[in-house]
Amino acid sequence: MPAATLIGSVQRAMRLLETVASHAYGAPAKQLARETGLALPTTYHLLRTLVHEGYLHRDKGLFFLGDATERLARGGAQQKRRSMVADTLAHWRDSIGVPVYYAMYRDGEIEVMCVSASRQAPAVEEWADFRETGHAHAIGQCLLSQLDEEARRDHLARYPVRPLTPYTVRDDDALLRRLARTRRMEPTVERQEYAVGTVCAAVPITVGATAATMALSLPAHQADRLLPAARRLQTEIGRHLGTLTLSISI
Repeated sequence: MPAATLIGSVQRAMRLLETVASHAYGAPAKQLARETGLALPTTYHLLRTLVHEGYLHRDKGLFFLGDATERLARGGAQQKRRSMVADTLAHWRDSIGVPVYYAMYRDGEIEVMCVSASRQAPAVEEWADFRETGHAHAIGQCLLSQLDEEARRDHLARYPVRPLTPYTVRDDDALLRRLARTRRMEPTVERQEYAVGTVCAAVPITVGATAATMALSLPAHQADRLLPAARRLQTEIGRHLGTLTLSISI
């Protein structure tokens, strides 16, 4: 196999960035050239380029990390949090034997952030947009149950109840009555309301003022497993919520 082609200027620029990052109070060009082993003209050229692109900024002859570098760092941290959530959901998927979903209600919308499924535990096919059909699936019902009545009515004004299966709740008022009866920490259960042949349960999660949920689904012929699986998922969430609190706000 031929050796990979490496771009020397990129390597040198990255070395400069790493060296600047090691100096909390900034460093001058000559010091950076010395520490990186780069020729001073090359160092100046790379520094000017990195400043122009926002990866560094210069102040009184010293170089510091710039806004673009900080955005990269935030993006990396976000990816790490997402990876942690995905790994946790995959563990629960395999240990409980169900597909696991994580969703949030953000800026007036239902957002499914992560789904962990496998051949043995397939996810529900999203045949109707989850954002527009929150009245019909456990994820949406669980999220809406965590909102106040004004926010619920606002959501339904934008995404009114419509029948998806013979089991779907009939109208907005019926849904609002159901949501009002939902007990605070109880799993939300729906049976074939979104898709015939599928039952789902969702567990509420409180992250500050954010409504969130983790959910699972099963074929209807395994409906007897639904509540025990939901209770087990809720227990696992309770055990790990402390370490997940920062990560699930992805």
